[in-house]
Amino acid sequence: MSTLRVPRGEVTGLPAWDRCAVMGVVNVTPDSFSDGGRWFETGVAVKHGLALVAEGADLIDVGGESTRPGATRVDEAEELRRVIPVVRELVREGAVISVDTMRASVAERAVEAGARLVNDVSGGRADPRMVPMVATADVPYVVMHWRGQSIDMNDRAVYTDTVTEVIGELREAVDRAVAGGIAPERIVVDPGLGFAKQAAHDLALVDATARLRRELGRPVLVAASRKRFLGRVLAGDGGETPPARERDAATAAVSALVAREGAWAVRVHEVRASADAVRVARALEGAR
Repeated sequence: MSTLRVPRGEVTGLPAWDRCAVMGVVNVTPDSFSDGGRWFETGVAVKHGLALVAEGADLIDVGGESTRPGATRVDEAEELRRVIPVVRELVREGAVISVDTMRASVAERAVEAGARLVNDVSGGRADPRMVPMVATADVPYVVMHWRGQSIDMNDRAVYTDTVTEVIGELREAVDRAVAGGIAPERIVVDPGLGFAKQAAHDLALVDATARLRRELGRPVLVAASRKRFLGRVLAGDGGETPPARERDAATAAVSALVAREGAWAVRVHEVRASADAVRVARALEGAR
C-alpha cells in the first residue's frame, strides 16, 4: 500500500479531525436504495442519528429526498417536513449536522435549525439559488460531480477518461461556487460515485482519491456506502449481486483505502466498521 501522498485538508466552519472523518447517513425517506422507510418517522430518525454518533460518526448527513437511479423528485414542502424536525432535534442533542439537499430553501431552513454543512449532490446546478444562499450563510459546502437528475443519470455515464473528465467538471463546479461568493476554504469536493457512473468508473475514482485531492486542492468526501459498484465487485463474474445492506464490509474496506489516500471524510450507512477502519488507517500513518 502506498504512503499517504496528500494531506486531508481542513474545512473552515467544521471541526479539524486528525484523521479521515466519518459521516453517518440518516435517510428520512420511504424510498432510498439501501434503507428506505426504516428512519422515515422523525423520532426514529433522530434516535438512529444519535446511535450513529455513539458508534463513532463525527457528523450526521440528514436527507429527505432519494437520489437513487431512476428516482423522481419529492416536492419542496414534503422535503422540508421530513428534514427540518430531524435536523433541529439532532442539533439540540449536540450532533454536528450536514443537510443533504439540492434545494436552497431546504438548506436555508436547515442552517437556521443548526446544520453546519450543506451537501448538494448537484453541485449547485439543480437550484440556481443554492450557491448565493450558501455564500450568504457562510457555511461549508460539498460540491459533488453531477451530470443530471436521478431519473435519467445512467444515460449520462459515458466517459473517455473518467478521472480526468470528473476532475475537470468538478473544477468547473468549484469555480462556479467561488464565483458565486463561497469561500474556497469552505468547499469540499465529492466525485459522485454512482451518479452517472458505471462500476468501472466508480472504481477508477476510488483509486484516484489522492489525485482528486491533489489536482482540485480541496478536501475530498467519498460516498461509496452500499453502492452498486460494490455489489458488482462482490458478485464477481456472473454471480448474484448482494443486496445493499450486505455491502457494509466492502464499504469499510473502501473507507480504509481512501482514508489512507487522504480522503477528508467517508459517508456511510453503517458507522462502526468504517469508524474502526479510518482509525486503523490513521494508526498506520503514525507508525511510519
